[in-house]
Amino acid sequence: MGKLDSKIPDGPLAQKWTRFKATTKLVNPANKKKLEVIIVGTGISGAGAASALGEQGYNVKIFCYQDSPRRAHSVAAQGGINATKNYQNDNDSTYRLFYDMIKGGDYRAREANVYRAAEVSNQVIDHFTALGVPFARDYGGTLDTRSFGGVQVSRTFYAKGQTGQQCLLGTYSSLNRQIKKGSVTIFPRREMLDIVVIDGKARGIITRNLITGEIERHSAHAVVLATGGYGTIYYLSTLAVNSNPSAAWKAHKKGAFFANPSFIQIHPTSVPQLNEFQSKLTLMSESLRNDGRIWVPKTKGDKRHANDIPEEDRDYYLERRYPAFGNLVPRDVASRAAKERCDAGYGVGETGLAVNLDFRDAIKKQGKKAIEGKYGNLFDMYRNITGIDPYTQPMRIYPAGHYTMGGLWVDYELMTTVPGLYSIGESNFSDHGANRLGASSLMQAAGDGYFILPNTINNYLSDEIRTAKISTDKPEFEEAEKSVRERLDRLMSIKGKQNAGSFHKRLGKIMWDHCGMSRNEAGLKEALKLIAELKEEFWKDLNVPGTQNEVNQELEKAGRVADLFELAELLVNDALNRKESCGAHFREEFQTPDGEALRNDEEFTYVAAWEFAGEGKAPILHKEELKFEEVEMKVRSYK
Repeated sequence: MGKLDSKIPDGPLAQKWTRFKATTKLVNPANKKKLEVIIVGTGISGAGAASALGEQGYNVKIFCYQDSPRRAHSVAAQGGINATKNYQNDNDSTYRLFYDMIKGGDYRAREANVYRAAEVSNQVIDHFTALGVPFARDYGGTLDTRSFGGVQVSRTFYAKGQTGQQCLLGTYSSLNRQIKKGSVTIFPRREMLDIVVIDGKARGIITRNLITGEIERHSAHAVVLATGGYGTIYYLSTLAVNSNPSAAWKAHKKGAFFANPSFIQIHPTSVPQLNEFQSKLTLMSESLRNDGRIWVPKTKGDKRHANDIPEEDRDYYLERRYPAFGNLVPRDVASRAAKERCDAGYGVGETGLAVNLDFRDAIKKQGKKAIEGKYGNLFDMYRNITGIDPYTQPMRIYPAGHYTMGGLWVDYELMTTVPGLYSIGESNFSDHGANRLGASSLMQAAGDGYFILPNTINNYLSDEIRTAKISTDKPEFEEAEKSVRERLDRLMSIKGKQNAGSFHKRLGKIMWDHCGMSRNEAGLKEALKLIAELKEEFWKDLNVPGTQNEVNQELEKAGRVADLFELAELLVNDALNRKESCGAHFREEFQTPDGEALRNDEEFTYVAAWEFAGEGKAPILHKEELKFEEVEMKVRSYK
């Protein structure tokens, strides 16, 4: 378990996936009926995997804490999904998408996985179109595309600003087909509280029924986690309030290595925080940067209404600093640039923590109707939240915690370091390096679920056809359930005065202030001290009302916040260890003279995979060396 084997196939990069599929082991249809697979999470990756595996003939059990798979957080993806159809005839290709993702991730991702993600992207679009996803079309009926940050081609397919919702509904329909056929059984309103490992293999999970409080045991020949990321570690983020990393963290404590936890994306276009009482922030899609121009006043403290500031007094700072890409620089670059302008005193609004995203010129050129057709629901959402009409005055935006590139370490087959335990979509680390390009999340999640995992999991399951159905009476299930019950009892018994939400909010501020858009050694060490103090206070003064045997959302929150404390410590330690700036990980000590990220390729061209060493013990670092054979590592420039 201590050695990382990425299992990358031999051969040229463009042929690895084809060769893998041609030589991998198979399970015949009769034997598939004997095998069970558990999938945790019903977003595009989880529901996609369940649909595909169910169609193949496996017996699938799928779990979600929501009342319906339609509420998975994939619904919140707004701007689009990438594919290399080259409909615009702008010289796009699989290689170009692969290169954009490697460069966008600041050369901290595994070449083979990234190329495969780009390779299956066209299959993803074809599949969603067949499912009836209403992608935008041009005047001739062909699927329309638009640009996104970090690229110079138009490859992003979209459905207004609700692409994730439409793709999730398509995935939900394919999932329901398998549920009706009986190949997939769904367990809603269940939260996974532990992984069961028997003889070194993942063989099941322990769940809590969120309606009755009942603790349940579920077994299978393999377990797949599709549980999303950990952006809610900042408390205020663009994620749904209930999004959490607890399932992945439980897997980590059972032996799954956690990779690159400090690689967290701060999205540049969020509605700024309006008051101290918010529990989340709202994303404004990156697609808006196609037509919106970002600017601040040229004079510090200029509080004139945006419409009253003439052109000569406006600083379109992204266009000024990055002329080749302008407003379409990658997210990490755009976020740091906004922070820099606001920190220097040029921010707008009452707090000064916002910049303008202006559609005046686009509306003049294209007309209001055209802009409404592209972004109408986003404009409506912004107006409902802020009371500002983006058709007549600029939006105000500011960066916010968003996507996590770190996650469970997986090999080429998407298996973790625990045999039989897989991680797909945002819950794994593999495809985005230190920064994710926009519209590649839906692409990766759907690719993992529909086209990659169903081909790789056979390699493992082919050796399980002689394994009988796993009994939940085994001592490992007994031990895991006992551990879960003891932890719930401990949370309930503290009887302090503060609720879990108040601790989460304070933890989030520590993380945002010391390990957010920028980090430095002193701040990270201070964060470790503050996290430890707050964690100790949590276990002394937490109050969870009610009982375990009923609907108890405060108990749910308490368990998740307890996990966030532990993940926060690992995240900060990873950030301390990586003495370089790369992508979204910006260490202030390591920057170029003009304020850009300064990588250290000699010492840090690796994936940091952390092993849980036990309660109270320092985690163990394992390194997967990253080798670049198809691209040359360069200073990442968008100027």
